[in-house]
Amino acid sequence: MAEAKAKELVSSNPVVVFSKSYCPFCVDVKKLLTELGCSFKAIELDKESDGSEVQSALYEWTKQRTVPNVFIGGKHIGGCDSTIGLHQGGKLVPLLTEAGAIATKSSA
Repeated sequence: MAEAKAKELVSSNPVVVFSKSYCPFCVDVKKLLTELGCSFKAIELDKESDGSEVQSALYEWTKQRTVPNVFIGGKHIGGCDSTIGLHQGGKLVPLLTEAGAIATKSSA
C-alpha cells in the first residue's frame, strides 16, 4: 500500500518532496523551491498515519533512507545536497520548468 501511495503521488505531481516537518534539510529544500516559484507537493511523513511505511517503501524504491526525498517530473533527484547541488549547477530550474512546476515567463 505505502509503495503504491508513494508512486501515485510522484506520478500525479510535477514535484514531490517527502519530508519531515522538523527536519532542517527538508525546510531548506522547501524554502528553495518556494523561492524559485515552484509548485510542489510536500508529504510530511511525521504527520502521515502511514509515514514510516511510506518512508520504508521509498527506501525500497530509491535506496535512500533519509528525507528530504525529492522527485521532479517523476524522477528521483535525491536529498537536500543533490537538490541544492543541481541548483548551484544551474540545472534545477530547467528540470522544474520541464516538469511544469515553474511557469515560464514570456518575454514581451
